[in-house]
Amino acid sequence: MSEFALDASAVLAYLNRETGWQRVESLLLDERCLLLSVNLTEVLSRLADWGVPLAEAEARLAGMGLNPISFDYPLASLAAQLRPPTRHLGLSLADRACLALAKARGIPAVTSDQHWQDIAPALGIAVECIR
Repeated sequence: MSEFALDASAVLAYLNRETGWQRVESLLLDERCLLLSVNLTEVLSRLADWGVPLAEAEARLAGMGLNPISFDYPLASLAAQLRPPTRHLGLSLADRACLALAKARGIPAVTSDQHWQDIAPALGIAVECIR
């Protein structure tokens, strides 16, 4: 079983049945998907922006079977190191956190953000875009 680091955009695509959600579903069913606590925060925040009550949002996420991983000091340091080479893309902290997890574990990052593919190879990070 392979591991994949899920970006908030991939989780939101799955929850909202947006383009690419089927790929996320297949990963959830067949692989081990990792979600950082900072990406979980971004998902919950976005759902709150859309008027989804917290209890409902948490129930939807619980149904995905994800166990969030703590965003620890080594990952924070790596995410900070990714800031200069990704700044021009406008990546958020959560985006860089997901990329840091992927880089640290040597696993692909899964996102709906196509522009990640422009920089990730130069950083030694595999990226799978669901769109």
